[in-house]
Amino acid sequence: MSNAAQAVWDHASSTPDRVALRGDGEPWTYARLRERAAAVAGRLRDAGIAPGDRVLLVAPSVPEFAGAYYGILASGAVAVTANTMSTIPELEYAGTDAGVKLVLAWHEVTTAASGAAASLGVPCWTITDGLADIASADPAEPQALHPADPDDNAVILYTSGTTGHPKGAQLTHGNLTACAEIFLEVLEFEPTDRFGTALPLFHVFGQAVVMGTTMLAGASLSLLSRFDAAGLLDLLRRDQLTVMAGVPTMWNALLHAPAGADDAADFASLRLAASGGAAMPAEVMRAFEQRFGCVILEGYGLSETAGAATFNGLHRERKASCVGIALPRCEVEVRGDDGAERPTGEIGEIFIRGPVVMSGYWNRPEATAEVLQDGWLRTGDLGTEDADGDIRIVDRSKDLIIRGGYNVYPREVEEVLYEHPDIVEVAVVGVPDEHFGEEVAAVLALRPGAELHADELRSWAKERLSAYKVPRLFQVVDTLPKGPTGKILKRAIDPAAIRAAAAASTTGAGQ
Repeated sequence: MSNAAQAVWDHASSTPDRVALRGDGEPWTYARLRERAAAVAGRLRDAGIAPGDRVLLVAPSVPEFAGAYYGILASGAVAVTANTMSTIPELEYAGTDAGVKLVLAWHEVTTAASGAAASLGVPCWTITDGLADIASADPAEPQALHPADPDDNAVILYTSGTTGHPKGAQLTHGNLTACAEIFLEVLEFEPTDRFGTALPLFHVFGQAVVMGTTMLAGASLSLLSRFDAAGLLDLLRRDQLTVMAGVPTMWNALLHAPAGADDAADFASLRLAASGGAAMPAEVMRAFEQRFGCVILEGYGLSETAGAATFNGLHRERKASCVGIALPRCEVEVRGDDGAERPTGEIGEIFIRGPVVMSGYWNRPEATAEVLQDGWLRTGDLGTEDADGDIRIVDRSKDLIIRGGYNVYPREVEEVLYEHPDIVEVAVVGVPDEHFGEEVAAVLALRPGAELHADELRSWAKERLSAYKVPRLFQVVDTLPKGPTGKILKRAIDPAAIRAAAAASTTGAGQ
């Protein structure tokens, strides 16, 4: 298999009536998915879109996303998937950088997309229910699938770097296929499984890991286009999901949803819950398992690795705060500044090698050379490896706080603060300080009605952390800023606002 759309074509031939996608409307069978994707591919070719050309796709997690996405891949073009909340300048940047020839946009988010397309001087096609406005009346025949080479680009994903402009990670057809094959193995995924998620399909986790694995297996994928805890629980009950994927903030929201008559019964059909995208607080994981009777297994990956690197596995001892061992066909090393592997248990930078590693950043040879070294991807993440090969992510190297010469790893402090019964969400960041260089600060969201005195919280933290790790500054907010996957965005936190909030002697809900 070369073209990453091949699995959809194959299942449409062998099991055409099997459900591939479930959204708000009528379920899509594999036959319908292939018919719609083939029609999109035919329309693209009729419009002069050639293999290798880039097409910007702006759509939420709906079946039509999959139809358009696999249509782009089937034609041999490259999908540039963008956040549905992107502004005109953000879409203009991605479109200009990737040199897109066409924009496809969901009908509810066409304002920014059409504005960007006009600025770029390219057409903008509107995606409506069933892809009716795009798919031609005479769809391309199934055998018209473009015979892509494994090294051909399939997708360009723009990474949300903390500094400078985003870079386009190039994922090949081989990368996407390898990711799906690997997770098919480790998840023991079967065609009878029913996968469900509220993850955005424009992001690598939902796109490559969840959708890609489901389509390769010939199973069904249930989609929630906009996350809310009640909606995800309804999806779980409605479709009797067997596998579910999310990020920590989603699991945390489920944990704090109103209690049901029998919470564990909602999860009776579920055999596996997978978490990624950010570190899963150990306390949240324990509380979730206690309430719902469901174990969450963590994994780790990046846009640059098609979302795949490590996973806890179904038949291994799950270790708190660990993201598991290297996935099959992948290697993970923890290295020091000198490039040598660090001894067991010592902190270093994580390097990854395997068939999931990107071919490079689009039109960024210097940036590519900086992170791709002898086939190894330099991640910028700090972690440790134990004697069993389990990886623990300590933090992003750029998130490290250096207070008075001491290294403070925000994730370690966050894990402790999550143990406080009144704290629902927390982000620990460094704030510039004239004396210490950086001061440790915590931004908190509390349970409804809760109040916390700063001195009380500092005293509580001192019992569990070394003095230099204890936050001296606190800010309470209604909710923390989050990205499209629900991951907390530390770069959106304002140090000046933390300083102002810390001047108050008492912190409380809603302040």
